[in-house]
Amino acid sequence: MSARIYSPAKTAMQSGKAKTGYWVLDFDPEKPRKIDPLMGYTTSSDMRSQVRLTFETKEEAIAYAEKHGIAFRVQEPKEAKRRQISYAENFRYDRKTPWTH
Repeated sequence: MSARIYSPAKTAMQSGKAKTGYWVLDFDPEKPRKIDPLMGYTTSSDMRSQVRLTFETKEEAIAYAEKHGIAFRVQEPKEAKRRQISYAENFRYDRKTPWTH
């Protein structure tokens, strides 16, 4: 039984950083998924794959995993690289590529 501890990134539908900053503990699948022959659904008998625990801090998630004897790995979040550019950059006279409609 192993788990992954990570801080989820913002979704593609978000422009801000709301609902981020928390930490999640997800269990790794122990059994492979199977395709149901009748309906074609993907099924699994692994109940832990449905469990997702959220924590306020990384330390709380690590403490929970250590307390319950869960092997874990921590994935640090990647910082977004924001490029500052102004609207006036579109109309510079010394642009490297010509701007056309």
